[in-house]
Amino acid sequence: MVNFMLEIKAELENLTDLRPQGGCDDENFRYHFKLKCGHCGEITQKETYVSLVETVPLPIGKGHTHLVQKCKFCGRDGTITMITGRGRPLTHADSEAAKSAPLMLFECRGFEPLDYVFRGEWEAKSLEGTKFEGIDLSGDEFAEYDEKGECPVMVSKPSATFNVVR
Repeated sequence: MVNFMLEIKAELENLTDLRPQGGCDDENFRYHFKLKCGHCGEITQKETYVSLVETVPLPIGKGHTHLVQKCKFCGRDGTITMITGRGRPLTHADSEAAKSAPLMLFECRGFEPLDYVFRGEWEAKSLEGTKFEGIDLSGDEFAEYDEKGECPVMVSKPSATFNVVR
């Protein structure tokens, strides 16, 4: 078992607290990525997703997990379980310092997550406090105007990495 922390970075202009709409632990938000088999090294051609609301029984033993998938090359099963309470939004200060923010922790057995894809709806607030919802980062950029703060707001160059944590 290895734990992988999904960490995100982005350039935030006049925005702070970028996160999945509803929060990092929103049970309906889908995290999309590819998988690498821990046994044979095969990388899935298609991306898969996990969400907190969708669980399946473990193939062996008791309990549930968020994903059970069989490697198409070697036939081994792998699981991914999401661990809540470890993520936080990406702040303006993080962006200014070119730092990343932890978003979600994944306990992986037999698979390694790769190539996170920014899908779904995101939210952030302007430095003046205006809330922006329904942000689509699939096109690598979001731009709008904050009427209250009388300034442009933008999210650009979103990137993500999976880092091993102990």
